[in-house]
Amino acid sequence: MAVSANRLELLQIADAVAREKSIDRTIVIEAMQDAIQKAARSRYGAETEVRAEINPTTGELRMWRLLEVVEEVEEHGRQISLPDAQLRNAEAKLSDFITEPLPPIEFGRIAAQSAKQVIVQKVRDAERERMYDEFKDRLGDIINGTVKRVEYGNVIVDLGRGEAIIRRDELIPRETFRYGDRVRAYIHDVRQEQRGPQIFLSRTHPQFMAKLFMQEVPEIYDGIINIRSIARDPGSRAKIAVVSNDSSIDPVGACVGMRGSRVQAVVNELQGEKIDIIPWTESIGDLVVSALQPAEVVKVVLDEQAERIEVVVPDEQLSLAIGRRGQNVRLASQLMGWDIDILTEQEESERRQKEFTERSDLFMNAMNVDEMVAQLLASEGFSSLEEVAYVEPTEIASIDGFDTDTAAEIQARAAEYIEASEKERDDERKKLGVEDELYNIPGLTGAMLVALGKEEIKTIEDFAGFAADDLVGWTEKKDGEVSRFDGTFKDFPVSREEAEEMIMAARLQAGWVTLDDLSDEEVQDEGEAETEVVAEAADAVADAEVATEVETEEKPVAE
Repeated sequence: MAVSANRLELLQIADAVAREKSIDRTIVIEAMQDAIQKAARSRYGAETEVRAEINPTTGELRMWRLLEVVEEVEEHGRQISLPDAQLRNAEAKLSDFITEPLPPIEFGRIAAQSAKQVIVQKVRDAERERMYDEFKDRLGDIINGTVKRVEYGNVIVDLGRGEAIIRRDELIPRETFRYGDRVRAYIHDVRQEQRGPQIFLSRTHPQFMAKLFMQEVPEIYDGIINIRSIARDPGSRAKIAVVSNDSSIDPVGACVGMRGSRVQAVVNELQGEKIDIIPWTESIGDLVVSALQPAEVVKVVLDEQAERIEVVVPDEQLSLAIGRRGQNVRLASQLMGWDIDILTEQEESERRQKEFTERSDLFMNAMNVDEMVAQLLASEGFSSLEEVAYVEPTEIASIDGFDTDTAAEIQARAAEYIEASEKERDDERKKLGVEDELYNIPGLTGAMLVALGKEEIKTIEDFAGFAADDLVGWTEKKDGEVSRFDGTFKDFPVSREEAEEMIMAARLQAGWVTLDDLSDEEVQDEGEAETEVVAEAADAVADAEVATEVETEEKPVAE
C-alpha cells in the first residue's frame, strides 16, 4: 500500500505542477525522470548510464542501466564485452546496448535536494518556453497587467501567465506605478535572451496610441479609417494623420467623437497628452500646412530630392509654428518624414534679396557688365554662369533691352570666365595630386576634384572606397532631434542617386567589380534600384572612355 500511495502521490504532484505552471504534464514527468536519473548516478557512480521511466498512468517507476557492447571494455560502468553481452542476449552485436534492471533506491537528503533543483529548473524552462510561444505571435497587441514590482525605475508587470517589463525609457515621463496598480501597455518586442524569453512593453511607442484609437474608434477597427502616420512627444503632445476610405465619413470627426469623447479616452490613458488629429493628404504642401497648425502658413517650397520643406510664416506666427522648444515643428517633421525649415516673411525677403545681390555681383565681376545688365539676368532667374553660357541665345535675347549681339557677347564672356576658372581649378587639382583618371567618372567636375583632393582622395581606388553618405552627407535622428552631417560635395547639387552612380562607375573602372561578376542572386539581393545604378554607371563609364579617346585635350566644365 505504501508503494501505491507513493506512486499516486508522484502523479498528483505532476498534475498539480502542470496545472499551476500551465505547462504540459508530460514535461513535468520528464523532469522527474531526469531528476531520478541524476540522483541514481550519485548512488551508482557518475560514469553509469542510468535511465528512469515513470508510467504516466500507474506512476510505477522503473530504472535500468545501459551498457554498450564493445570489443574491449574500458569503462566498466558503461561498457560490456561482446561475449558477456551474448550470455545475456544471444543476438547482441557490437555497438548494441544491453539493459540491466536496477533496484529502487532510497534518496538521501543531498540526492533529494539535487533532484528538486533539476525538477525546478526543467519546469522553469518549460514555463518560459510556453510563455514565449504564447506571446511571440502577439507583437503589436495591447495587454493589461498588474504591477508586480518596480526595480530601478523599470516596471515588472504580472500578465497572469507570465511576466513582462516596461523599461524606464518606455514609460511616459512623470508617471509612477506602485505595487498592485493596473497598467495597459503595448507589446513591442518578445525575444529569447540568455536568461530566458523576455517580453518588453511600451507606453511611449507611437503604435500604442494607434492601438488605443483602434479600440475607441470602430471605424479604425473596421478599416474604414486608416492611421497613416503618428508622431509623439510622450506625455506632452502628439500628432496623428488619418484618412478615410469612405468619402461620406469625416476621419477627424470620427476620431474626435461626440463632444470629444473618443479622443478624450485616449488622452486620459496617456496621462493628458495633447493630440492633434490631422487629415492625411498625398499633397505634401497641404499636409505640412495642416501639420503645423495652429500656425498659419504663407508659403511652402519643396525640395523633393533632399526631402526638405521650406515653410514661410508671418513674423508674429514664428513662435507658434516652432512651438515650445521646437516641439510643433519637430512633431510635424516626424509625422511627414521630411525635414522642415521655418522662415518668417521678413527672413525670406532678406534672404532672397541677399541671393539676388550675390548673383548680380557674380555676373558683374565675372562678365564685366554693368549693374543694370547683371540685375536683369538675376531677375530673369539665372543663378549661375553655366546657365548663362549654355542656355539658348534666344532666351537671353528675349530679355527687354537685349538683342542677339548682346546675348552673344554675354555668353562669350561667361564661357571665357568659366574656361579660366576651370584652368585655375585644374592647376589646383594637379597641385593637390589628384589623378587625371578621375575625369573619366561621369559627373565629376574640376571643382569636385579639388574638393576631393582636399580630403586626400586622389586616385580611382580612393574614390571607389567612398560611400554615398561620404559625398552628400547624412542625417541622424536621436531623441527627436535631427542632426545633419555634411559630405565632401556639400557645396555641389549632387543627389544621392548621382553619388551612387559615380561610386559604382569608379568601382567598375578600378576593376573591383564587373557586370559579369554580378550574378542574378547578388543583383536581387542588392535590389532593383542598385541594379539600375550599376547598369547606368557601366554605360556612363563606356561613354566616358570613348569620349576620352576622341577628345583627349577636352576637360569637363566646372559647375
